[in-house]
Amino acid sequence: MGNRLSKIYTRTGDDGTTGLGDGTRVGKDSARVTAYGTVDELNSSIGIVLACDIDARMREVLTQVQHDLFDLGGELCIPGMAMVRGDDIDRLEQILDSFNENLPPLKDFILPGGGMAAAQCHLARTICRRAEREVVTLARHDAVRPEAVRYLNRLSDLLFVLARVLARASGHGEVLWQHERRKRG
Repeated sequence: MGNRLSKIYTRTGDDGTTGLGDGTRVGKDSARVTAYGTVDELNSSIGIVLACDIDARMREVLTQVQHDLFDLGGELCIPGMAMVRGDDIDRLEQILDSFNENLPPLKDFILPGGGMAAAQCHLARTICRRAEREVVTLARHDAVRPEAVRYLNRLSDLLFVLARVLARASGHGEVLWQHERRKRG
């Protein structure tokens, strides 16, 4: 790591701007800052899942995802940088398939819940979807590699499957949407 911060505050952002990785100053509300900020929020939410009681394999997977997300944040923070690769997406697909193979097919919508770890994983999934939308928004007017969107799309699918696995492992089970609970009229 290059420069280490000995002081956390710099005062350079007091005017509502922040520095990108390439030194460019932009508004803190720019689409680029919003996108990588939400990726950072997603990474933190995965940290909450990791703070729960989960099995070693899932812990290993989510820790690798945190590293990937840090790379993705760097890619979004430095215009023109390429960090997320196609093989990262392929790896997510393989992991997703391996966790999904023992789950029963979905016949109903699932509500977020199913125990603390599963609920936290559902929260991470929704933050991931928001990060994906914000990266798509950024890509409408700035260069963003398609791998960034693909990674987030696949990750949200993986987080959904992991939430299902966690709900079942916790003994709480999946919370199914009761679509017939209201009379149509």
